Amino acid sequence: MKLPKILAFISLSAIIACSKVSPPAPYGACPTPQQVAWQRMEINMFCHFGPNTFTGAEWGDGTEAEELFNPTALDCRQWADIAQRAGMGGIILTAKHHDGFCLWPSKQSAHTVAQSTWRNGKGDVLQELSDACTEAGVAMGVYISPWDRNAPTYGTPQYNETFRMTLEEVLSRYGTVGYDGKRHIFEQWFDGANGEGPNGKKQTYDWQLFNGTVARLQPEALIFSDIGPGCRWVGNENGEAGETCWSTLNTDGYAPGAGSPPIDTLNHGNLRGAKWVPAETDVSIRPGWFWHADEHPKSVAELLRIYYSSVGRNSLLLLNVPPDSRGLISAEDSVRLLEFRAALDSIFSTDMAKSVQITASHTRGGKRCKEFSPHNLTDGDYDTYWAVDDSILTPVLTLSFNQPVTFNRIMLQEYIPLGQRIAAFEIEYQETDGRWCRLAEGTTIGYKRIILTPKTTTKSLRISIKSSLACPILNNIGLFMDNIL
Repeated sequence: MKLPKILAFISLSAIIACSKVSPPAPYGACPTPQQVAWQRMEINMFCHFGPNTFTGAEWGDGTEAEELFNPTALDCRQWADIAQRAGMGGIILTAKHHDGFCLWPSKQSAHTVAQSTWRNGKGDVLQELSDACTEAGVAMGVYISPWDRNAPTYGTPQYNETFRMTLEEVLSRYGTVGYDGKRHIFEQWFDGANGEGPNGKKQTYDWQLFNGTVARLQPEALIFSDIGPGCRWVGNENGEAGETCWSTLNTDGYAPGAGSPPIDTLNHGNLRGAKWVPAETDVSIRPGWFWHADEHPKSVAELLRIYYSSVGRNSLLLLNVPPDSRGLISAEDSVRLLEFRAALDSIFSTDMAKSVQITASHTRGGKRCKEFSPHNLTDGDYDTYWAVDDSILTPVLTLSFNQPVTFNRIMLQEYIPLGQRIAAFEIEYQETDGRWCRLAEGTTIGYKRIILTPKTTTKSLRISIKSSLACPILNNIGLFMDNIL
């Protein structure tokens, strides 16, 4: 048999053999397609806007005169344009904060834009944001606070029905218009805050009713709360997910707000948690959540640190950018956002792993099986991945370069549609004399883990999975140089 025919025969044999190898089965709790798409957004914009913008308060008491709300130059298209240019896929607006003021003309309240002098009482912020998001191709979400310091029925069973009807209004009328012609809300944000105190009104929220209303009207929307079910609070407002951050959570026996899991659990998730409830890290670009004239945005360096400790630790970053009393995102905030975007693009535009040769101690179906080859780790396709046989829990990847490379950021990604698996890993680099030296170690990876290392120059890296709940699956490896931090 001639050599070309032999090679063709071997190649065909490898394809046939690999075709008989099934992909790894999903492990444990796994995300819905909507949760995967949400996680891949990575950074979204939060907009705190309402009477507090004009009073200087952070928590209004619900007695504010409606005339206070009077933005002189409201332009939601400006918000959406800045979000889009800053690489943010969605905007979540405080449609109703704790003061109960509704940014749309709600029939369930007398404390709304309809009672204000803004646009002669004919204005509707949610409608303007819906139109702006549709034009810019930006997803729209809404924050609707269950705590209401204005509603006369708050503290009675009747309030739950009032709140249900409030949700009905928003979720049936507003959102980004999709290809199907329908309006879509990508995330429903339920804040668990309630500062009524021991002598205040006590409201027993009907979460089953609230969540059911969202699911019925916006079935693809992720519901945010301390226990999800779509995504969870990370447990702080500092921009920090846990060094260990599982997307899985045990929610039985817990409720949003006072009945939430411990802060440490929210920050780290639960090993082998029963439900997929990934962490969302909410933090403001300014010291406060609402706009205050005497405050200024965080530096690019601070925002990069937040990015590494949120997106870089298997969390989504929800960055609050509050519109000012004109109804515009201030110039210094918008400039800072674009500087932040430029910094990220500068750091992550050059991936040194694209020129690497990767070998694996194990490959599912054998080394000739391209379907699960380590070469999938650098092909740029999210849905291709390297995997090993079910019995292999501690495989090793070796990255070899023709020329030495210098980096200080390593990115690893698990293929989360099949679950989160890896519980510990170690990274080593090879010295010129052949010695292997430990560079970094960590626990969870999840959707994305960015490991910050000292500036390192080497021709070889070794990534060892030290512990995994099921056979590890990785779909991306990247090496980058951050010259800013």
